[in-house]
Amino acid sequence: MEVAVRPRLDRARVEGLVRDALGPVEFTAHEEFTDGYFNAAHALDTADGRRLVVKIAPDKDLRLQRYEVDLMGAEIDCFERGIAAGVPMPRLWHGDADRGLMIMDRLEGTTLLSVRDGLTRDELHGLRREIGALSARFRDVTGEHFGYLRPSGRTAAGTWSAAFAAMTADAVADVADGPETPGLPLPLGVIAAKLNGEKELLDEVDRPSLVHFDLWDGNVFVVREDGRWRVEAFIDGERAFYGDPLAELVILKFSPDDELAPTVDGFLGRPLTAGEERRLSLYRVYLSLLILGELGVRGYRPEDAAFFAEREYRCLEREFAALGF
Repeated sequence: MEVAVRPRLDRARVEGLVRDALGPVEFTAHEEFTDGYFNAAHALDTADGRRLVVKIAPDKDLRLQRYEVDLMGAEIDCFERGIAAGVPMPRLWHGDADRGLMIMDRLEGTTLLSVRDGLTRDELHGLRREIGALSARFRDVTGEHFGYLRPSGRTAAGTWSAAFAAMTADAVADVADGPETPGLPLPLGVIAAKLNGEKELLDEVDRPSLVHFDLWDGNVFVVREDGRWRVEAFIDGERAFYGDPLAELVILKFSPDDELAPTVDGFLGRPLTAGEERRLSLYRVYLSLLILGELGVRGYRPEDAAFFAEREYRCLEREFAALGF
């Protein structure tokens, strides 16, 4: 899919960026990945045997969503702190938030998205439980504040409810700035007010944990070794923030219903409480708002934009019903 904000660089330019960061390097192969929605990503093989992935952020002068400012800095932080906490992620060779550049190892496996239809029920359940357990390591990382890591500090706060209110306000503003949303189940102002009314529930969270917030099957790499599948690594941490660790389950629970239990078991080791289920519904609403906000900045084809919009309208209807909005 063509995405308006994704940078377009030729091989020579990408090789130059790597040489600037790592010094004299000779390259033997190049491949551009075109399935991402935000950053440019290129693979380079080097003469000394390294297989690298280079990520380049969109131009800072482009119109982006409010939360998308300086996303590369968030991803670098997610990688560095996640790896230190034992989360499986590619080795980071170089990260420069100011230049919007990351250079990391290329993984050997493949995405769970590309192989899951060929896996047995037991194989899928085993992977879901492992994904839950490995992603739970993010919650061991404590931030200095709740909210996104932004130089402006617009969403930074001392409480989770205050940070989430700021994050939600940005998401609502992005949707309002975009195309019309005739299928939205409730007016945007009502949605914001309803979410802000959950302060007491949100402030049950008293420690800002690192949350990747984008662990869908396309960002989970798996490998098959000795006759079994295992998780190799997680990628793409640009949506990371510090908040409620349960928010990680918003993406993890996108798997089919029969795969939810092993995921939650791996993540928590117990079933969710009623209060936790309600917090997850709030975070699903927030994610739907982010996706609807993309429609005003990504430059999607009309048919793609219509598909995303209809999908998120249905999701919001379901979550509003669960929340009693």
